[in-house]
Formats: sequence, structure tokens, C-alpha cells
Amino acid sequence: MTDEGVDREKRTTLRRFAALGAVGPLAGLAKGEESLSREAIAGYLSATPGAHFSKLRDDLKLGTGEAQHHLRQLGESGAVESVKDGEYRRFFPTGEFDAFEKVALGYLRRDTPRGMVVELLQNPDATGTELADALGVSGATVSNYAAELEEKGLLSRTDGYTVERPETVVVLLVRYADSFGAETQALAREADELLTYR
Repeated sequence: MTDEGVDREKRTTLRRFAALGAVGPLAGLAKGEESLSREAIAGYLSATPGAHFSKLRDDLKLGTGEAQHHLRQLGESGAVESVKDGEYRRFFPTGEFDAFEKVALGYLRRDTPRGMVVELLQNPDATGTELADALGVSGATVSNYAAELEEKGLLSRTDGYTVERPETVVVLLVRYADSFGAETQALAREADELLTYR
């Protein structure tokens, strides 16, 4: 692909996410030359909260310095906040999520923990072995993530495995299903069966 083709693809990607930013909670923050990239980041974070820096940069086809610059500006303006998550820094629209939701979104952005949570929501009696088989990972991997998820308050291992605040987790999975993948989109289609209405 020529440089012109790369630039055109980048601009198309930025415009698509900038359209989301223009109607999202961060609308109208950036003006002038840098408006397109900032509004694209705003739109991207509205659709993909909890994304880490590399994913945001790569999905928006931004250079490292360019992404750092715009995120710093959005952070200084109070529009975007970030939290450290192990090796990652995850970004969110400011004031949109509580601490539990930020931690949950961080883990839901990882394939194996998300797979475990989705499987447990659909099959609450699943054992560690059944989770490992369903996800195609080792029992040790499930056990390690289960311990981590319990430490972070997302999972209880008191009597088998239980997702904490399942209604909140289901809402996050359904609301952002398109940013998670096929198994989450399938869960979103049957979410009404997982929730209790009062």
C-alpha cells in the first residue's frame, strides 16, 4: 500500500471514530488542526472504554508520539482518565465508570478472563476443569486467573466460582459487546435471560 493509501485509511478510521466522539460524552473538546485525532480518540474511548495505549494507538492507526500527545492533552483537560492495570495503562472517559467497572472492563479486555466470565454467566455451575475445556486453556491458567479475579473483587471462589455483581458485568458486556468479540456478541443476544427484573 502506498503512503497515500495508508494516510487515506488512517483518515477514514479517524473520521469513523470522530463521528462517535462528536455525539459522545467528550464532544466538542478539540478544535483546530488536532480536532480529528482528538475526537477520534474520544469516540474510540466511548465505544471501547478500558482500552490500553497500544490497542488505542494501533486501532486508530496513530503514531506513538501522536497518540501520547493527544491522550496527554485530553487528560489535562479532564476529559480522559487512566488507571494502571499491571503492565497496561487503561483509558476511560472521565466520570463514566466507578472503580469496580474500571477493573471489570480491564479484565474483560483480556481474552481468557473474559471467556471465564462469559462462561460462568451462561453456566454458573461450571468447574475449573469445565472452564479450561471450554476455553481451550490449561487448568493452571484458569486457576491463576480465578485467584487474580477474586483478589480484584470480580469473582468469588467460596462455593465454586461466582461472578461478583453479575448484573453490572452483564451490562458492561452487552453495552460494549461489539468491542469484545463474537462470544460476547452471542451473550448480548441472550442477556435478557441472564438478568432478573424487579
